[in-house]
Amino acid sequence: MALDFNVEAIDAVTLVASGVLATRDLMSPYVWQLDGGRFAILVRAVPRAGSAEQDTGTIWYGESADGLSFTMDDAPVLVPGPDALDIGGCEDPTPVLIDGRWVVYYTGVDATRSSGQMLYAEGSDLRSLVKKGVALASSKTEGNTKEATIERTADGRWRLFYEFARDQASLIGLAIGTDVAGPWVEQPAPFGPRAGEWDSWHLSTGPMLTSNPDVPVMFYNGATQDARWRIGWVAFDRDCTAVVDRCIEPLIVPPPQLERAAADIAFAASVVEAGDCSHLYYSLADRTLERAVVRRFT
Repeated sequence: MALDFNVEAIDAVTLVASGVLATRDLMSPYVWQLDGGRFAILVRAVPRAGSAEQDTGTIWYGESADGLSFTMDDAPVLVPGPDALDIGGCEDPTPVLIDGRWVVYYTGVDATRSSGQMLYAEGSDLRSLVKKGVALASSKTEGNTKEATIERTADGRWRLFYEFARDQASLIGLAIGTDVAGPWVEQPAPFGPRAGEWDSWHLSTGPMLTSNPDVPVMFYNGATQDARWRIGWVAFDRDCTAVVDRCIEPLIVPPPQLERAAADIAFAASVVEAGDCSHLYYSLADRTLERAVVRRFT
């Protein structure tokens, strides 16, 4: 099987916002299509450098007619605290609709703002979420569990890809659970870094494209040791137990930076199927949002 992808267009994603949201940088754009054709977004908003605010993120909801310009709510749907689990910040939203209720996975950052773990909240709608606690705990060997990519398995269980930290690197883990918060049974690592390549040190989960259920594809995030992040893809067999193909070069690379020390980051967060193409949403330099129109070739 020969599999490849091509980026046919890239457009800026804008938020129509007022108040504090208009003053923040943007990351982790999770976009999906609603019944009736409109688009929804959950996004992490981060205080800009020099701001008096010290949290690592709040999570906001908005809607759009075209998937590019989103009108945002006046207030966030998830904010830090008051409990210690996420008093430092709320990051990386991943929503799932289950039997009429919403489950939102997110990263809760502690008071030190240096450690986090995967938490979840539930609600009948995205504006009335109630925090439920830990979805996947961190441990001494797999710290900072975050960036959930989750789906149902053929037998009704839950397949959770996630990012974790080990030996000063970000890596991807995989677990199978019986419910949205486990208990989880760890599986072998789905794939790893490649020495000498653009994804030689860090890996992070990205969205799954399942238009061909026999060959699901993850648009993942990879980086060198100095954290120069790019977006690539990896294809699995039907049950995500083996890799059947993987990109050689990254699919999306950030534009050239004027300074070597500038943030050199493109980071995928969500994908929406759109006929013969897919719309891949990602952040640049942990500040702005874009959408790539991606065509699949098999």
